[in-house]
Amino acid sequence: MIFRNSKVIKYSILYILLFFNIYGVSNSTNTEINLNEKKYTVEKKKKQQVVKYSTDATANVTKKLDSVFKRLNKRQDFHGSVLVAKNGKIVFANEYGYANFRDKKKIDKYSTFQLASVSKQFTAAAILMLNEDGLLTLNDKVIQYFPEFPYEEITIKQLLNHTSGLPKYFWLAEHKWNKESPPDNLEMMDLIAEYKLPLFFKPGRNFDYSNTGYFVLASLVERISGKEFGNFIETKIFKPLEMNNSFVYRYEKDSINDEQLDGYRVYRGWRHGKITGTVNDAITGDKNVYSTTEDLFKWIMGLNSGKIISKSSLEKMYTQGQTKYGRKIPYGFGFRIVNENSEKVIYHNGKWNGFSTSIKQYTDSDLVIITLEHSNYKWMNILNKKVKKIVENNFDVAEL
Repeated sequence: MIFRNSKVIKYSILYILLFFNIYGVSNSTNTEINLNEKKYTVEKKKKQQVVKYSTDATANVTKKLDSVFKRLNKRQDFHGSVLVAKNGKIVFANEYGYANFRDKKKIDKYSTFQLASVSKQFTAAAILMLNEDGLLTLNDKVIQYFPEFPYEEITIKQLLNHTSGLPKYFWLAEHKWNKESPPDNLEMMDLIAEYKLPLFFKPGRNFDYSNTGYFVLASLVERISGKEFGNFIETKIFKPLEMNNSFVYRYEKDSINDEQLDGYRVYRGWRHGKITGTVNDAITGDKNVYSTTEDLFKWIMGLNSGKIISKSSLEKMYTQGQTKYGRKIPYGFGFRIVNENSEKVIYHNGKWNGFSTSIKQYTDSDLVIITLEHSNYKWMNILNKKVKKIVENNFDVAEL
């Protein structure tokens, strides 16, 4: 008994010493970590704070915009999210309709929409970041990075402003791809090299909006950076701007996010049929970025303030390109550039698998309108003009 008790005492003392040693260090460490995390959280909020006008200041314009979108939801089957900002502050943000038509789950601020062609601006920014890092120049030819690419004269700049003349990769995927799983970017690059479809025109001669060009750009990002396109965008854009609800998704290759919406089409009157992925849906660069209206507002604010690319690179994105003959085209890098009533408008719309999207900047008005929808809404340009008019007539910053 004495032996057993002394042994117990011995191990008890060891256990107590070990306990205080471990937990003393652990508590100290945890305190330090928690302090660091607290500090980091404060810094994050300060760095990327989303600023809104007061409820009182926006009461009138909110009432009118809310009325418009409720009518759209009821009469024109609008199921989506909208955000309007003026002078860098949010005037209006809300969600309408269903995220899931079977369960009648409502869309909320965390519901993520497939951006369709609005994704192209992220691809363009990625290329400009690589350019700033000295890893490429805009006049480089694609064959410098993909020697098997069959179009020797096409440059990166021609891809960016849609003057490359590339054929449609959709046709290749739909007619020549014979595997069960849809092709990713590098597999599609191999398919292009194999079939060598004829160009629509000699590179640089004309403007022709090209999804193929932007998937090739994303493939260049992967080849040059050594990262998958989604990982590059996540690391270089989403995380720095705290776009916590944004991601790149490749059909049948990536995990589905909990808040990720499906696109729908209307049939038999008001029934909604879910649209499934296709053979084209594992390709990134031209589409397949998912995001929310608030994250896209962070993107525009971060982009315009120089957090992602330099002022000179931003100017390239926001300036109309031209053909080799000097003819102006209504596209910069990843954005369409037009004039509406003598005001420069920088925007992009998207439409794919039931998703209708739009991000629009009115430069003179310092007005941003972001609209995301997933039941095949068709009148996005008309809607943007209506929203702009309501804001102009019912919200005056000078009076605040």
